[in-house]
Amino acid sequence: MTTVARGRTTGDPLAALLALSGAVAVIAGAYGAHGAGGKAAEWLSTGAHYQMIHAVAGLVILAKSRGAAGLMLLGALIFSGTLYAMALGGPRWLGAVTPLGGLAMILGWAWIAIVYLRGR
Repeated sequence: MTTVARGRTTGDPLAALLALSGAVAVIAGAYGAHGAGGKAAEWLSTGAHYQMIHAVAGLVILAKSRGAAGLMLLGALIFSGTLYAMALGGPRWLGAVTPLGGLAMILGWAWIAIVYLRGR
């Protein structure tokens, strides 16, 4: 959403964060493919996959539902972030937090379905 404040046009921080999320997904995927091995490579690949899907989906539906886009971003950050942290040597208990990100992504998709069913 573009707004005008004191004669200056400002951008949309949520759109910018979704775009940056896509960039991070590319970086994580590249590191997983070329710099990591074993379980770390799997975690990076899975995280990058889900993060990219939800960055793109969030940007696509942003104008229709900012709430759904925000949930997708939050979910991707939690889901992928915990996988990335474990891949980089973080504690394994973060794996217990990962599904919360998945839940947020699922809720984002459900929110989109409701928006479209209501015809907004």
